[in-house]
Amino acid sequence: MLLAIDVGNTQTVIGLFDESENLFYQWRIATRANETQDEKGILLNNLLLSDGLNAADITAVALSSVVPSCTTSIVEMSRRFLKLDPLIVDFTITKQLKTTYNHPREIGADRIVNAVAALKLFGGPIIIVDFGTATTFDLISNNGTYLGGAIAPGVKISADALFLAAAKLSRIPLSAPKKAVGTDTSSSLQSGIIFGAAAMVDGMIERIKDETKSECKTIATGGLAELIIPYCANTFHVEPFLTLYGLQLIFKEKTGL
Repeated sequence: MLLAIDVGNTQTVIGLFDESENLFYQWRIATRANETQDEKGILLNNLLLSDGLNAADITAVALSSVVPSCTTSIVEMSRRFLKLDPLIVDFTITKQLKTTYNHPREIGADRIVNAVAALKLFGGPIIIVDFGTATTFDLISNNGTYLGGAIAPGVKISADALFLAAAKLSRIPLSAPKKAVGTDTSSSLQSGIIFGAAAMVDGMIERIKDETKSECKTIATGGLAELIIPYCANTFHVEPFLTLYGLQLIFKEKTGL
């Protein structure tokens, strides 16, 4: 089995692929940058045991990470507990993605695996919107070239910043109100946060389409996608585990397994 791990700033997504390349187990957990290799090993073992699985069945590990301390501890955990060296993703690792980006090494590993998976599943031209700690937009051309994108503050950190900076605004549940015009502070905040994020996403997609003069397909992924996408005007293919599929594709490319 292939263990695929995508470490984001807020959440870590873990998946297991069987010998037929099917994603048959997945977990989404909080990212804890200060966890040791031992703590990560215990956590992984508990996740496996909770679903009746055994660490001995894992034959390979693929890792994408935007948190350097987690990269180190996961590599150490894999070597100690699984006796495996992980395949670590950066832009140099795959030939499935060309780019015109000025500094390719600056492209986050999560954006690389998302792009590889989206190209395989849908083909270009395509816009990938990843709703995570940041909301990222990635543009892939018709011939499979990574052209670049945009990075905006994520929904949750934008809301957190507002609550911290405004003394009279209290935290609210992140859910959509019944209408855009709020009739109290709570519904007004919900409208601005949820509907505002959806409007930002729609606006960015239209700008990208105008610049490229193409009718791109749109893909949504990330932990907050299902919160925002229902209120967007654009039609999305929602793929919650896009990063895991990208990791599996890159692993297959590099190893032939």
